[in-house]
Amino acid sequence: MAFNINEMRSQLQFGGARQNLFQVDISNPANSDGDRKTRFMCQAAQLPGSDLGVIPVFYFGRQMKLAGDRTFAEWTVTIMNDEDFLIRNAMEEWSNQINRLQRNVREIGPGYKSQATVTQFGKDGTKIRTYDFNGIFPSNISPIELDWSTTDQIELFQVTFQYDYWSVGKVGQTGDAGGD
Repeated sequence: MAFNINEMRSQLQFGGARQNLFQVDISNPANSDGDRKTRFMCQAAQLPGSDLGVIPVFYFGRQMKLAGDRTFAEWTVTIMNDEDFLIRNAMEEWSNQINRLQRNVREIGPGYKSQATVTQFGKDGTKIRTYDFNGIFPSNISPIELDWSTTDQIELFQVTFQYDYWSVGKVGQTGDAGGD
């Protein structure tokens, strides 16, 4: 039946997942000092997406579309900066060990890639789903804006990561969309 609020309500059995009930864990292979603090200071992130490429094949002027290769967009997190600069320093060190600012060399070796996990929580505090990012490394650390006219705000910065792929962890009953 169209426009029936009771039908809509019956489909939203759990009251909807909340955007603000999440936690991010990032393992930094160059400097783990900020790893524990990241889960508290990461203010924003995203659950991952992916794109499945399309291969157009033409036959007598007609286009047929075939599934192509999967690609993964970059992943960006927003972090609150504390006066100890612990997380910012760790991210800068990770990036700098991948490619030094002045000498243009890599010091971290082939182990510069790492993992991150985003955990989505239910309203009762239980873990309902996790996404594991595999082969991540920071490709951009944003500037921190400074402004004398800004009051009552904590500094924020973003870190953009590249990664090889994501997978869905085995938590709750939310399925295995990101399986092998």
